[in-house]
Amino acid sequence: MSITKKTALIYCEKQFGLMDGKTAAGLVRHSQTYNIVGVIDSSLAGKDAGEQLDNKKNNIPIFANLKSALDKLPNIPDCYIYGKAPLDASIPIAERVLVLEAMTKGMDIINGLHEFFSEDPEFSEMAIRCGVKIQDIRKPPKLEDLHVFTGQIAKVNIPVIAVLGTDCACGKMTTAVELNKALNNSGIKSVLVATGQTGLMQGATYGVSIDALVSQFVVGEIENAVVQAFEQENPDIILVEGQSAVSHPAFMSSVGILKGCMPDGVILQHPPSRKFRCDFPLLPMPSIVSEIRLIKAICQTQVIAIALSHENLTDIEVLETIKSYEDRLLLPTTDVLTYGCAKLIRALYNLFPSLVRQNKQNSQMPPLLIKG
Repeated sequence: MSITKKTALIYCEKQFGLMDGKTAAGLVRHSQTYNIVGVIDSSLAGKDAGEQLDNKKNNIPIFANLKSALDKLPNIPDCYIYGKAPLDASIPIAERVLVLEAMTKGMDIINGLHEFFSEDPEFSEMAIRCGVKIQDIRKPPKLEDLHVFTGQIAKVNIPVIAVLGTDCACGKMTTAVELNKALNNSGIKSVLVATGQTGLMQGATYGVSIDALVSQFVVGEIENAVVQAFEQENPDIILVEGQSAVSHPAFMSSVGILKGCMPDGVILQHPPSRKFRCDFPLLPMPSIVSEIRLIKAICQTQVIAIALSHENLTDIEVLETIKSYEDRLLLPTTDVLTYGCAKLIRALYNLFPSLVRQNKQNSQMPPLLIKG
């Protein structure tokens, strides 16, 4: 049965395609929940969102402002999504005005910030007056619904793969989503566990925004999401979206993910051209080797492949980096957005022969042949 998607307009002023616009970028690339009809970013007005992100036209227009979007769209969208992910704890006054205006037009508000719009008196009063809903994606479950670690993860007897990174906003979610789709398309039943607001907005059934949880429950919520996905979906493999980086001094998310899902392998996302950590210009990027060692030390698991972010790299530089990493690290390396997931799937097949058997059983087509 097909599910009718709600139409949505994404607000991403002066950040679309940049690090703090990762939520908007993720939704433009993939969403099971929303039909994205436009993006608001005055610095890119008139351009196509797909071309701006990936040099591939997707017919999602970028508008200068809310008024322009509503004037040009054939219908008022169902939802107004705040699509930026800044470090700031609250939005500026000018952006508050736009949220209020969107509500007066009858649009539900989808918010991925730590600032909960539903608890804001002005926003909640306007929502009631306009008959619209506010959804705070990062709002954690009620205390009685949270989970501590139990050890039940030990009964998950299929491969669990964490997609981690060396920094924030470097492509972990994109690689996880693309790999999940590729596995399912190949006849392998894969389930993705989301750990951040964007993955949940995209429509992930399992997971929680872990950076909004009290630390006591982070590991347990990851474990519970993986166990629930295992028990309810009977999948062949589970992918777990990473957050930040194990080595990042500002965030603990990846450590909780490693402890909670106890992965059988890690795919490591890395932006080779990045010199300093996202939003932290005084913190140099770690080497990919040091990150691999740290992951292994914490979790006693192995990095099985490298996925690159091609930001600020030419096509030739991407190919040269892929060859260099494969020669030096002896790990399959690819850029998922450019070259797809073939190398990653082959690495999984090589390490987990059960996936090959499941591919033959589940697929009505011949088993996936992966080259390159």
